[in-house]
Amino acid sequence: MTEETNAWETPQKILVILAHPDDPEFFCGASLAKWARAGHEVTYLLLTCGDKGFNPTTQADMTTEKLCAIRHVEQRNAANVIGAKAVHFLDVEDGYLTPNLDLRRDVVREIRRHKPDILVTCDPQNLFAMYGLNHPDHRACGQVVLDAVFPAAGSPVFFPELLAEGFEPHMPKEVWCSLTMQPNVTLDVTDTWDIKLKALFEHTTQIQEPDKLAERMKSRRAEDSTEENPRYEEKFRVVKYG
Repeated sequence: MTEETNAWETPQKILVILAHPDDPEFFCGASLAKWARAGHEVTYLLLTCGDKGFNPTTQADMTTEKLCAIRHVEQRNAANVIGAKAVHFLDVEDGYLTPNLDLRRDVVREIRRHKPDILVTCDPQNLFAMYGLNHPDHRACGQVVLDAVFPAAGSPVFFPELLAEGFEPHMPKEVWCSLTMQPNVTLDVTDTWDIKLKALFEHTTQIQEPDKLAERMKSRRAEDSTEENPRYEEKFRVVKYG
């Protein structure tokens, strides 16, 4: 495993493509904050708006449409804390993501639109997470993003209809997969861990007990650190093309 704390010498355009609002903050929020503060341009693209993230038994007045609108606002507020430049949504229905050709085309379009140097997503091979089963949307998102990157995004012979729309081929230099059990890059994010927590607290519909969340997150310190002097890390599987 390698560690890279200052991997890029010049400002990079970073596009974060994940499934739900709050995924960027939970999966890699401290890294995104670290990069934003280093002068890199961070943009979010969420494939869904997380419209099913409520319990109708206890939240009878909530609807999927209402929650979608609220989570748009929550995510933009959290992104502002992180230091992201912009947030975009495809608003695919929550829970029903599949890595099909239509969604792959949509993701290729967005890669060509934003022309990122660095693309951040999640590892589609991660079936299990620390809380149990990994959400199928997470896995589907990672799969469709990786399939969009290669071989489609940089080649004019894939989805030629996008050329007619004005979207020229573009290939990111690096793809960073978060939420992975196969990391090859570890970032020390101790300095921005509190920013990650502050951003997470903006997702008020999902976090009803922020104090308990803070305790859980603070317990995730690096194994070689102590409670008195904690150190925090975020890990990625990185593939480089440039």
